[in-house]
Amino acid sequence: MKISEMKPEERPREKMAEKGARALGTPELLAIILRTGTGRKNALEIASELLASAGNSLAGLADFSVDRMKEIKGIGTDKAISVAAAMELGKRFVYEKSTCKKESVTCAGQIFDIMFPVMKGLSHEECWIFFLNRANYIIAHEMLSSGGMTATVLDVKIIIRKALEKKAHGIILVHNHPSGNPMPGSADVKQTMMLKKAAETFEISLVDHIVISDDRYYSFADEKLYSANTTCDQWKK
Repeated sequence: MKISEMKPEERPREKMAEKGARALGTPELLAIILRTGTGRKNALEIASELLASAGNSLAGLADFSVDRMKEIKGIGTDKAISVAAAMELGKRFVYEKSTCKKESVTCAGQIFDIMFPVMKGLSHEECWIFFLNRANYIIAHEMLSSGGMTATVLDVKIIIRKALEKKAHGIILVHNHPSGNPMPGSADVKQTMMLKKAAETFEISLVDHIVISDDRYYSFADEKLYSANTTCDQWKK
């Protein structure tokens, strides 16, 4: 059945115009983005198939490439790009909203709350850096690198240079483990100690290194996984 043949109150666009976006199910919202269907399936049916292929999960769909979406009959390059753009906007909205408050960072959980929407569902590793001022306010944050399934690249020189440019007094490193296990590996520990040593040379504190995996995280500072003479006084300022 074509969407135009459905009752007005059942059509996604008309339903949204009358009741608002929250009244629509996820397939209905996707159908609006897709706009049109094919001769055999309407946009709502194609949207439902696309969502099902992602395990009925927006997190799964957000990780789909344009080519992966195009495997669904009725979705061409234009439709796939529209969906990918919508997913990216959703991520950025959550990320922007979560970081809008000006408050001092006092625990790893605050950084996790900011980064969880960004890293949720990723099938590859990403490394991010937060720059803090003397009062532990976030000056800036950005992605440093995007790696493969099991590793990402950490360039200590680039991190220190960026911290100096921003006149940061502290930095927090964040990366994800797609495996589902947030426990740091030997490479994570080694890179963390290298960064900590380099930062101290310029009187910059490595406040924490947080590893995020699904809905869990591991904090080097909380677990005191630094050298024996390291303290976490930065958190207490």
